[in-house]
Amino acid sequence: MIPNNNLNKILIIDFGSQFTQLIARRIRELGVYSEIISHKKLNSNYNRNQVRGLILSGGPLNVYQSKKVKFSKEILKWNVPILGICFGHQVITKELGGKVKKAKHREFGLAKLKRLKKSKLTNNFFNSNGQNNVWMSHADEVTKLAKDFKVIAKTDTSKFSIVENTLKKFYGIQFHPEVTHTEKGKTILKNFISSICRVKINWSPRNQKKMLIQEVKNKVGKSKVICALSGGVDSSVVAKLIHNAIGNQLVCIFVNTGLLRKNEEFQVLRTFKKKFKINLVYVDARKLFLNNLKKVTDPEKKRKIIGSLFIKIFEKYAKKIKNVKFLAQGTLYPDLIESKSVTGSQTSKIKSHHNVGGLPKKMKLKLVEPLRFLFKDEVRKLGLELKLSKEIVYRHPFPGPGLGIRMPGEITEHKIKILKEADNIFINSLKKLNLYDKIWQAYAALLPVKTVGVMGDNRTYEHICLLRAITSEDGMTADFFNFSKEFMQLVSNKIINNINGINRVVYDITSKPPSTIELE
Repeated sequence: MIPNNNLNKILIIDFGSQFTQLIARRIRELGVYSEIISHKKLNSNYNRNQVRGLILSGGPLNVYQSKKVKFSKEILKWNVPILGICFGHQVITKELGGKVKKAKHREFGLAKLKRLKKSKLTNNFFNSNGQNNVWMSHADEVTKLAKDFKVIAKTDTSKFSIVENTLKKFYGIQFHPEVTHTEKGKTILKNFISSICRVKINWSPRNQKKMLIQEVKNKVGKSKVICALSGGVDSSVVAKLIHNAIGNQLVCIFVNTGLLRKNEEFQVLRTFKKKFKINLVYVDARKLFLNNLKKVTDPEKKRKIIGSLFIKIFEKYAKKIKNVKFLAQGTLYPDLIESKSVTGSQTSKIKSHHNVGGLPKKMKLKLVEPLRFLFKDEVRKLGLELKLSKEIVYRHPFPGPGLGIRMPGEITEHKIKILKEADNIFINSLKKLNLYDKIWQAYAALLPVKTVGVMGDNRTYEHICLLRAITSEDGMTADFFNFSKEFMQLVSNKIINNINGINRVVYDITSKPPSTIELE
């Protein structure tokens, strides 16, 4: 569900950059709605009434690949300001008569940018010496400017790092202002949307709540909706949002898959059934999921099985409730991005998600996914606006397939039991020492190997417990949290001393990329 067309917006044309979603997120952080569309799908039929500015993203292509790069010159006649970033900068140059060639000196990583002239785009961006550190990622470069463009800044190896045509309000930058490595990169984007595009701030949790509630009402009408409630942040926000919109037309279904965190089912029932008075159906499906997952080791098969079972259960209970036509899910932007390119660009598929790739081809229910174009931080702010508790809103993300993808290899009841205990010890230790809120996501996993250990005078042969804790802004990129030695020793000793079945604890220090946050 996309926010209504009455919003003035910045339209981002995606050429397949891994950073395109970050551009959208940065614009929204500045209080302006941004929308992404693939360069392949943008045509003359697009409703551009509310578009107040265009941003052309970077991408893996080069401008010589004319067969792959679909760019209509008509876009340049929309009479709105345009900002080209990296590849987008090169596209503007080429289409307006400039030249782009393979760079003699590629630039990847930090580069020192030097100001040559003042510009609205760079107001308050450079330091007192007229310099700034920016993040480069390009192998091609502009070698000749298009007509009426002037150079604003350069690096030692890229003499056209920032260019502008003030008459047409066209701007090109070779670096990436959207990444945190570029110092004050957000200032560039702020200058573009406020000083150049003159877009009013209109994107806030309060406005989101109003718009999304209205959209749910318009889509659902008088039909009933069943909500896939897990107790996590996303599904909790969806449940509260839809309940605010249609009240008792919503029926939440909570499925105990047996792959939940320790005591999670009791927490969900207490919060949503007793506190919020939401219609809630509790389904104990532990045996069903475990039987269907027996001897399944392939992670994609696990996800497909879990997703399929979820939908079958919902459809089964939907038959018992009259006038149910919709299934609500807490799908977010990153879910769509990793499962498939939401824009149809060259972004590659990484893995399927249970609420995206796991859906059967012939569904009997229509989907309501009000959060599908929101980032995680936006969902949390929306949750607070909906009066959800901070305990729920700031809870760490938990995958739909649950503990099933935190134990590579075969899923067994015994492994589930010991993993729940290990995870519980880890999370409670984080909370006790005030570390929980400093971390984006933390969990324990059980590796599919056993190792020899010694306890007292006895030999043990038990599982390895892997701990993972990461810091992130939106889940798209992540780094590991740097614990103290004392904390790691404390948690390791607690897990090994209190759980039969684990004799070794390791800590995952891999960032994303190259790894994903979850193991499977």
